[in-house]
Amino acid sequence: MWPIKNEHNQEMDPVLQHLIQWAKKQALVRAVLMTSSRTNPSAPVDSLSDYDIVLVMVDIHPFFEDRSWLKDFGEVLVMYWDPLFKDPDYGIERTGSVIQYADGLHVDFNLWPVELLRQIVQSTELPAELDDGYTVLLDKDGLADGMKSPTYRAYIPVKPDNEAFQKAIEDFFSDAPYVAKCLKRDELLPAKWCLDHDMKHKYLRQVLEWRVEIDHDWSVPVGSLGKGLKSRLPARLWDRLEVCYAGAGLTDNWIALAHTLALFRDAAVEVGQHLGYAYPEELHQRVCAYVERIKRLGHRPAIGERAG
Repeated sequence: MWPIKNEHNQEMDPVLQHLIQWAKKQALVRAVLMTSSRTNPSAPVDSLSDYDIVLVMVDIHPFFEDRSWLKDFGEVLVMYWDPLFKDPDYGIERTGSVIQYADGLHVDFNLWPVELLRQIVQSTELPAELDDGYTVLLDKDGLADGMKSPTYRAYIPVKPDNEAFQKAIEDFFSDAPYVAKCLKRDELLPAKWCLDHDMKHKYLRQVLEWRVEIDHDWSVPVGSLGKGLKSRLPARLWDRLEVCYAGAGLTDNWIALAHTLALFRDAAVEVGQHLGYAYPEELHQRVCAYVERIKRLGHRPAIGERAG
């Protein structure tokens, strides 16, 4: 059956050919699936893209406990392994890993027991990781026969109702006073965590992804951690997002906080207007006024001193 062909009748990539040949010789491995971007026709793929591989096995423990098999694919540069855990939907033990090889190959191996795949085949819908796209590379026993086809809609954001919209705004603003206090105290690490992780990645990114969906009729899957956002977001908003980031300087971070608050407001207003939801302007103004008051304090608050 070599060379293996893909759906475009092109020769399959040599990494997958090697993987399949290897899996054929492994008695415990009964099926091999590939998931994620390399199986989704709308996802961008380049030479740096990962291989997301599911090894369906009679028993996952030997491969989890003795990891020498990873060397069959090259010299391991660094690795990360999840502990064994119960799948939240099926209650069956599984695990996963992130393997970076020295030659640049990056493979995320997921180890599934045979019973997990059997239950997925019998289920009324695919789990998100398969609904986003999958390819059966090897199936020694026909375990995947009858499995539903992916819809490629697993990671398309759900249009928020007004309650979800308002909660996202409140959660975003709940971090702003703490960022201001940390900057005033010259506490860089907690300030950066809340400003760059919570405010930007958890809340601002969500609103920006909603803004993207408005232009695409809620049909575009979101990329992990904002992948692909730059190419889909209106350029005027992306340019403003870039200036929301700063280095270690306190002055620069005060400016970044102000830009973050302003961008969040404008993006959320656009989303709210499209969905028919009111933006809480009074909350915005009160929080911004509090942040400005902390910024203008004439000295660092002493321990126990109220900042307002």
